[in-house]
Amino acid sequence: MERALSSIGGVSVLARAIGVSQPAVSGWKRVPPDRVLAVEAATGIPRTELRPDLYAEAELTPPDTLDEVDAARADTYALLATLLWHAPDAALLRRLAAPVQGEGPLVDLRRTLAEAAAATTQALVEREHFALFTGLGGGELLPYASYYLTGFVHERPLADVRRDLQALGFVRTEGLSEPEDHIAFLFEVMAALIRDPPNLQLPSIDDAAFFKAHIQGWSSRLFHDLGRAEAAQFYRSVAGLAARLIDIETQAASLAA
Repeated sequence: MERALSSIGGVSVLARAIGVSQPAVSGWKRVPPDRVLAVEAATGIPRTELRPDLYAEAELTPPDTLDEVDAARADTYALLATLLWHAPDAALLRRLAAPVQGEGPLVDLRRTLAEAAAATTQALVEREHFALFTGLGGGELLPYASYYLTGFVHERPLADVRRDLQALGFVRTEGLSEPEDHIAFLFEVMAALIRDPPNLQLPSIDDAAFFKAHIQGWSSRLFHDLGRAEAAQFYRSVAGLAARLIDIETQAASLAA
């Protein structure tokens, strides 16, 4: 925690970067399991250093057991989770704007995201993210499974997510204000399930089952709304990338059924 805080500039900066309250971060003696990927993305400190008890170097999934497609899926989920939790800072915008190599169903959309990152600034994208997801009286969008499935927040879909998260060993961070059915949190879980570090000892709730249960039935509508939102500029490209990922995952789920 000391290194993470030092690298990013303190408690308040880290809290803002990962979408967690400042008091909650102040109370962390170590990074909670469900926040490792977000802190890694925000600070650049590898998860093997943030939580070596969970991500010991020798225990990470060997490259030959995680194929190129799954690696790309996990990376895309983790990137989208970071962007949906909070606006990218200047350093992340620079990384996003770098040339995108390769080919595949997501590469063209990553290039579109790179162009959008190059065309905006930290100040502009922070205002955009605030308008979309926070606002003075609420943002344009409510990115929760409960809301899209029932019309209300804190409903049965949230309870279902919490049940499976408990089974997976994820622990709610003290002081966390966002319900666990927030799309960014669900994407973080997907990234972890795809990578599936052996030392996490995950049960039979694999990435396909979690996607079908908690993401497939509603997220396409969210990203359609995000792409059409009045405040969306940079985030239109985020919506496009996310919508395409959901399409690919849904097609894969139907083939596996």
